[in-house]
Amino acid sequence: MSEEFTTVNGSAWRHVEVGRVILINKGDYAGKLAAIVEIIDHKRVLIDGPVSGVPRQALPLAQATLTPIVIKLPRGARTGTTAKKWAEAGVDEIWAKSAWAQKIKNREIRWGLTDFERFQVLILKKQRRYEVKKTLAKAKRSA
Repeated sequence: MSEEFTTVNGSAWRHVEVGRVILINKGDYAGKLAAIVEIIDHKRVLIDGPVSGVPRQALPLAQATLTPIVIKLPRGARTGTTAKKWAEAGVDEIWAKSAWAQKIKNREIRWGLTDFERFQVLILKKQRRYEVKKTLAKAKRSA
């Protein structure tokens, strides 16, 4: 019998289960991925992220967000087994392609812009808006 608890993240239901990949929100390892290797109770899980540099530790579910990625892990899997299954499933590649990861990356890039670069973005947005309005007006006239 496998233990599963259900939690709501945003608009999607995701199950807390062994092998579920999580994104850590708070603490020293915020922004890193780890896998659930054991469920301690309804509020805490044992996680391990050997590839992402997160050591095996207990983590409250309030400090993590469940992702839709699940890898096939036995309960209480050791670090080496977790690393092997992580690589086999290609979790890093799946995560990098996800819209969620790209949004985080874009937010970090945007956060690092200088004043002049922010000004350039503003000008480019204005130019794009002008071109869209011009094309839309042309399409309305021809229709």
